[in-house]
Amino acid sequence: EADLWQIAGIAPGATIADVGCGPAATSVLLARAVSPAGRVIGVDRDEGALGAARHVIGECGATNVELRQGDAWDTGIAAGSVDVVMCRHVLAHNQRDEQRIVDHCAQLCRPGGVVYLVDIDGTAMRTIDIDPDLADINDRYVEFHQRQGNDLQTGLRLAKLLRAAGLDVLEHRGHYNVLAAPPGVRPPTWAAREAMLRAGVVSQADIERWEAGFAQSDGAPLRPTIFNPQFTALGRKPA
Repeated sequence: EADLWQIAGIAPGATIADVGCGPAATSVLLARAVSPAGRVIGVDRDEGALGAARHVIGECGATNVELRQGDAWDTGIAAGSVDVVMCRHVLAHNQRDEQRIVDHCAQLCRPGGVVYLVDIDGTAMRTIDIDPDLADINDRYVEFHQRQGNDLQTGLRLAKLLRAAGLDVLEHRGHYNVLAAPPGVRPPTWAAREAMLRAGVVSQADIERWEAGFAQSDGAPLRPTIFNPQFTALGRKPA
């Protein structure tokens, strides 16, 4: 995304809001890009994620990152105070509030500032050479989110969301991240297994079958290849 960071204005001296920063993996990269005079404000509503973020920031020595607890639609950041608002992989999990979130991000930007969105099309994720016991895992995850009122095709709508927030769309592009899954790696579906069980989307037998499938896959010489679709869109606030 180096060219998109440049278009957005992620450069030395800029002030960046990282909305839904999670454990701050991107925040520390942003902090390096805007050093020495720029700063990053990371916001997340989950205290566990912020605890992990504090550890990552300390390990990386990123002294120009400030962390705040808040919702993606109510960050507590002053309106018109930042150059770029980045919101990565937040909207698809908050579909009921996605326009509200993008509208808030737009409000945070100074005139001429940019909202930078990254999200997925979860329905288009593919894996080849996967263990047969794992063949249905992504479909169940999509079903789970649909029951929560989420639409994992948010990446397709990023430009539409930016326009509705009153921004001028600079770019909307998509690509597949293609990677061989290392042994031990588990997808977000696996992390959500207990929530899916409580929602009645899967059974305990499904979880045990998936666990056996992952164990079998971890020991296989041929690694599964994951094709993960990702979309990025940039919207500029009129001057």
